[in-house]
Amino acid sequence: MSKMNNSTPRPFQFVLTGIPGFEAYHIWISIPFCCLYTISIVGNTTIPSVIHREPSLHQPMYLFLFMLALTDLGLTLSTLPTVMQLLWFNIQTITFEACFAQLFLIHTFSFMESSVLLAMSFDRYVAICRPLHYATILTNKVISRIGMAIVFRCVLAVLPSLFLLKRLPFCRSHLLSHSYCLHQDMLRLVCADIRVNSWYGFALVLLIIVMDPLLIVFSYAMILKSILGTSTKTEKLRAFNNCLSHILAVLVLYIPMVGVSMTHRFAKHASPLLHVIMANVYMLAPPVMNPIIYSVKTKQIRQGLLHLFIRRRVH
Repeated sequence: MSKMNNSTPRPFQFVLTGIPGFEAYHIWISIPFCCLYTISIVGNTTIPSVIHREPSLHQPMYLFLFMLALTDLGLTLSTLPTVMQLLWFNIQTITFEACFAQLFLIHTFSFMESSVLLAMSFDRYVAICRPLHYATILTNKVISRIGMAIVFRCVLAVLPSLFLLKRLPFCRSHLLSHSYCLHQDMLRLVCADIRVNSWYGFALVLLIIVMDPLLIVFSYAMILKSILGTSTKTEKLRAFNNCLSHILAVLVLYIPMVGVSMTHRFAKHASPLLHVIMANVYMLAPPVMNPIIYSVKTKQIRQGLLHLFIRRRVH
């Protein structure tokens, strides 16, 4: 009996939420979602393929872009199954284990997105502020180590929150607020002391979500100082153009992120529809927009895409 009383209640499954108030139109809403997911998957598989096939793109900047595309692809594939099965087939349930697996993947890839953008800002800093040492600082060995550090950093950051959450009893409603599993969303269903989880989550926000953009801003302050110190207007424009794609990618990630945070903090009693829309924008904007940004703004990527399509037509 004591073992039964001390056991942690586990829900067999959680219930996902679609678009509140528009459940009857899910099949129509699935059309733009399907288009966005298709753009993301095609874009984030094509760019790594181009970089892999073109020896001229085996440079630090494009290797980091390779990492960013794979991260965006992972984030897309993490949310796609539950979102589309809900919109297409109205399947709202997800098992306990599958929900935790999705939570782990979503948060890991979200943190990796921020970490890769930080690494790319370091690449731009070295390229503009230390151009003579660029090739010696960012060697392939260093880049591979940075990539491994990003993976270990994000996985090791998310795992403790997963274990801390899994030990808690879920004895309230099993209805989640989104069509995928998020840590904060699952945490509100717990009927136990969640202070440790909350403090750990707060520490992660400070160490990654706050620290990364601050370091990116610092690197661009140094870059701006170096750009303003250049002698000619042409050099200033060239340096700024080299950073533009990365700046846009940073804005695409952090503007929706700030919007979601502000909504949760200051609009708690707002319509659930607003929260769902903001969360979907945050999840879909970077994977959809990044391939477009780099394809449009980066000449070498455009040329690589052209060569790839020409080869396919020839074969």
